[in-house]
Amino acid sequence: MHTLHLVWEDLWKIFVASLILGAGLPALFAVGVRSMAYGTGGDAEQHSEGVLPSPHPAGQAVAFLCFAVVLLVVIGGIVLIVATGAGKEVDFSHVWPSIHDK
Repeated sequence: MHTLHLVWEDLWKIFVASLILGAGLPALFAVGVRSMAYGTGGDAEQHSEGVLPSPHPAGQAVAFLCFAVVLLVVIGGIVLIVATGAGKEVDFSHVWPSIHDK
């Protein structure tokens, strides 16, 4: 019975990670694209004929933040793959991941 509990605990972690990385990152990227369109103004928004809306700095800031988070996760994934392929171990016990010998 204890083994079954451990299996369900691991499956729950896998499910949450797949939701965050599998659906969350593309959704965050889509929010960044939409925020960039809002932040640019111009023809990205509906407007009356001959009057262009002004740019929105908040939209550009949100887009930059979304793209930065996505980029950090992608770089972290590449570092994880390269480090484990080189025989290293990645430790997530602190705020920043650290790479150690196995």
